Amino acid sequence: MRILIASTLYPIPTNVARGTFVADHVDALKKSGHEVRVLNPLPRMLRYYETGRSTLTGVAKAPTSFEHGGDEIFSPRYWAFPESPYPAFTISSIKRRSKDIEKWLNDWRPEVIISHTLWPSAFLATHLAKKWNVPCVGVVHGYDFDVALSHKNTKKSLQQILTKLDHLVLVSNRLKDIAISNNFNEDNCSVIPCHVSVENEWLKDFKNWRGRWRKDKLDLLFPGDARRPEKNHYLALKTGEELERRGWVVGITTLNQQPRSIVWDRMLVASVTLITSKRESGPLVARESIACGTPVVAVDVGDLSEWLPSKFISQEYDELKLADAVENAIAADWKKEKIELPERFSITHCQDSWNSLLNRLVNQ
Repeated sequence: MRILIASTLYPIPTNVARGTFVADHVDALKKSGHEVRVLNPLPRMLRYYETGRSTLTGVAKAPTSFEHGGDEIFSPRYWAFPESPYPAFTISSIKRRSKDIEKWLNDWRPEVIISHTLWPSAFLATHLAKKWNVPCVGVVHGYDFDVALSHKNTKKSLQQILTKLDHLVLVSNRLKDIAISNNFNEDNCSVIPCHVSVENEWLKDFKNWRGRWRKDKLDLLFPGDARRPEKNHYLALKTGEELERRGWVVGITTLNQQPRSIVWDRMLVASVTLITSKRESGPLVARESIACGTPVVAVDVGDLSEWLPSKFISQEYDELKLADAVENAIAADWKKEKIELPERFSITHCQDSWNSLLNRLVNQ
């Protein structure tokens, strides 16, 4: 099947950590035998604005066309402003890129279009889908519902674009509940989580802690960019301070736009992966950490409470309870206790679910 992926998030030459979950899905679709083209619209912006958000790093000077994973990526530019004060202007600008896209595709036309994230790529995706008379699928990873759908500037536009999608894929049940509460037809919703793509070299079993209790060193991994306020780095620091008061020697490592192999390397050497985010769809880093054999301690965010044991989860954003959970993870006997990732996080489940959905949409 010919599939066009449209997303404003995708790895770019100077920021390979950007949108890796979209690149993982492209790889899974290709392994299923589909022919995939990737459209990565990027906003026109000054380099100064890159400092405001890590996902924008490298965007200002990114080339219009580049290669990633052996695929040619096309990145037409559209006009946008911080906080989207003129949503209609942004929507109009991104739609006007359709002629450039047709020129890039030449005679190739997709049988289905998938928009990873909705704002604003779904407006381009639905515009192209209508023009070519093909179905369009929207994928929500979190931001569109957690932020854009409640923002005064983008709420109305997001609600309108939901009515133009043929199907909506959510990566968690929580996001599906939000879609239904916004009057999206439940029959046109599917929950398909992002799959775990850790390579075999980094797949490890859990190991028991062998250090001195409350005297030895703990390496806490904060799996995010400390500059992103929603990642709540301050709470991670407070948790480290509380552990130090208890006698531990604590070091905290952050992840800032590193290649996947380096991320997995750091997971292998960490004592615990600590997640303190205010909002998450998964989070995917928690699943990757478990695959690498490193315990995860987190606040109750995303879908973690559905599969992570409760003693490793703090129901409150409280450093005392997070410190308790860290010590629970250190004291656990991993020869008796095992955390196994649910089957729905496997690449096989992802491929089967998407193949079933796409075949139904294209053949209906």
